[in-house]
Amino acid sequence: MVGLKRTGARRLALGCVAALLCACGSSAPQIEVLRFWAIGTEAEVVTRLLPGFERTHPNVRVEVQQLAWTAAHEKILTAIAGDATPDLSQMGNSWLSELVALHAIDPLQARVDASTSIRDDDYFPGVWQTNVIDGTLYGVAWYVDTRLLFYRSDLLRAAGFTAPAPTWDQWLVQLKAIKKLVGADRYAVLLPLNEFEPLQVLALQQPAAMLRDGDRYGNFRSDDFRRALGFYQQLFADSLAPEMTNTQISNVWDELGKGFFSFYISGPWNIAQFKQRLPPELQGSWMTAAMPGPSGPGVSSVGGASLVVFSRSKHKQSAWELIEYLSRPQVQQQFYVLGGDLPPRRSSWQLGGIADDPYIHAFRDQLERLRAVPQVPEWEQIMQEMRVVAERVVRNHESIDRATTELDAAVDDMLAKRRWMLARQQRARQHEPGT
Repeated sequence: MVGLKRTGARRLALGCVAALLCACGSSAPQIEVLRFWAIGTEAEVVTRLLPGFERTHPNVRVEVQQLAWTAAHEKILTAIAGDATPDLSQMGNSWLSELVALHAIDPLQARVDASTSIRDDDYFPGVWQTNVIDGTLYGVAWYVDTRLLFYRSDLLRAAGFTAPAPTWDQWLVQLKAIKKLVGADRYAVLLPLNEFEPLQVLALQQPAAMLRDGDRYGNFRSDDFRRALGFYQQLFADSLAPEMTNTQISNVWDELGKGFFSFYISGPWNIAQFKQRLPPELQGSWMTAAMPGPSGPGVSSVGGASLVVFSRSKHKQSAWELIEYLSRPQVQQQFYVLGGDLPPRRSSWQLGGIADDPYIHAFRDQLERLRAVPQVPEWEQIMQEMRVVAERVVRNHESIDRATTELDAAVDDMLAKRRWMLARQQRARQHEPGT
């Protein structure tokens, strides 16, 4: 009898311990795993910023998956088709409209309106606008790049000028003076024929957009685009730029150092490259400057990437809080120091490090004058067609009249699906109750 009592007591005690352990287990906080896709070196850099977020969000663990830029677009589309999207992702600005059309990402304006840390008026206007599709905000700019002039300041001074000119006509005078100085085997500016970005910038500086009628058709036969293409062609016709692709250049840093060309249109990533690759004796002989325009300081294109929240995420609030954290000026400053990516907020530029670099000053100036490209998924395809057409014009294979007519026809074909989708949406709205 005593043995039975002892056995029962032992069982009761073990049951109490088990119940206590279960109770402790049930009160333990649940870890929320946030899946974040980042692209290229930004994935490596952002992992060094996440401990600060996780310290203030102890129940959240962020898992970063690195995508290669060459494969990221296809990876994201495959994930959408397979219902396997992450919670949030870095997104190339030119991809945004495609994801909106697929209803894959959430609108964010309501979250911005409720936020105490993200203010749209603190962002450079052209940068903020790249995330607005049909009047709705779908992303928050993470970092920005744009294109402007890298130049040999010593050769420009030798040609009789203290700084790059603000207008096309004045810049043309400077380029001709440099060409006269350096001789027949060297050039004033490098405009690689396999890059569409320089001509895109010149076209963005014109009043007319490159697409018309709600981005349904090409507008390359407009007088404005023809003016941009004519100026571009003149730089080659006057032997100011070589008829070369960048694959025919050993590397742009060495050739700038050798004086093969004196001006080069590029982005902020090349600041570190020129600092590292130019010899010490030339480190004081180059600088950056904002783009000249048709009649004064010109606009430039908006590059970079944004952060989006996927519609099928089960952790949207935490995803948004991570976007808020990465958007803080102090965190953006760290992001710049670690990876060299330029912040999209004005307040971030007031912190040390960025403001102290003389090569960055021109970028701060240029960021106030940006113009977004048309927000259509076909834009990169359109720009590649523009590049091919421009090369034919430069090499005198086609006239500007014929080239722009053919370009408009090709672009209209590319946008046929867009016209069909917009027409379908309009018919659906017309048949909605109450309309």
